[in-house]
Amino acid sequence: MKLEKLTLKGLRARAVVTKLNRPIVNRLVTIEDWPLILIDLYTEEGVTGHSYLQPYAKKAMRYLIPALNDMADLLQGRSIAPFEFFDTARTSLRYVGYSGQSLVAVSGLDMAAWDALAKAAEVPLCVLLGGKLGPVKGYNSNGLWLKTPSEVGDEAVELVNEGAFDALKLRLGRKSAAEDIDAIESARGSVGGAVELMIDFSQALDMSEALRRCHAIDDLGLSWIEDPINYENLDGCAVLTENLKTPIQIGEHFYGPKDLHNAIQKRACNFVMPDFMRIGGVTGWLRSSPIAAAAGIPMSTHLYPEVAAHVMRVTETAHWLEWQDWAESILQNPYVVRNGYLQIPDAPGLGLQWNEDFVNAHLIDL
Repeated sequence: MKLEKLTLKGLRARAVVTKLNRPIVNRLVTIEDWPLILIDLYTEEGVTGHSYLQPYAKKAMRYLIPALNDMADLLQGRSIAPFEFFDTARTSLRYVGYSGQSLVAVSGLDMAAWDALAKAAEVPLCVLLGGKLGPVKGYNSNGLWLKTPSEVGDEAVELVNEGAFDALKLRLGRKSAAEDIDAIESARGSVGGAVELMIDFSQALDMSEALRRCHAIDDLGLSWIEDPINYENLDGCAVLTENLKTPIQIGEHFYGPKDLHNAIQKRACNFVMPDFMRIGGVTGWLRSSPIAAAAGIPMSTHLYPEVAAHVMRVTETAHWLEWQDWAESILQNPYVVRNGYLQIPDAPGLGLQWNEDFVNAHLIDL
């Protein structure tokens, strides 16, 4: 492996909207159209780094793409050094705020920069980071939204069969706790006791409801209860963590490593699962994982399974990779799941190449 010097030449960001195979349906939102920002980071040396963002709302792309272009202009002509890029780009927006869409844009740039460096070194990203190729265990998070119990049972079998998974995520937040329990029992009855079930309330509950409903499912052998209340209410999360036997999982809304540190200091959770577009891409993850490791907190991923697989290979307290197919349609060669493990391809960088026919058919004007 030879580390090559790369110089930023420019950046292209494209807005794509695709359809989810299984629409997101929770108590707060229904999402059928899935927005993606495809990022190509060009270097003077001819190496191109790729990454993508999934900003949930199409209108958010109107703000994120100009921010990405502004950051590329700021850094043009500089040697690609992801940690320096991260700090410089983030600092340039300090008067707007370090969190929110500012950090989302920085994260997209960061992931593309790391991809470019690993490509130039002609090794997979996990190898550049000091790890080695290998499979990463994942759970299927592609469905099990707020459907009827019978539909949940049928879909649970489908999700297990998509990659011989032995763990699934099930969403809760129906009108009553009894309906949620029926859905859990239906999934369990369909896939058996050997398949782990992770539960996600998608921040749908207030504190009093969370205490009641989480206690109602606390003896059902669940792997974790995720985001029962609003992500900003760390004090409330700490109360739930202290009072429940089932582990509490939070973290997809941590905006940078300091948010993760704050949650751990408050004892707000048993597990953490940062999202790459909010934690700060690869750099944000690398700065966060030692904090979790020092506290002995298991660390799982949220979205971005391709990036997630690589960093999990160098994460001390690596726990579970969340697998979805939500971005697979834009990729020439999506990662393969085998026996519940995501297989990292032996390819330079992240191994991402765009399916340009699909991309061109789904581009939108902002």
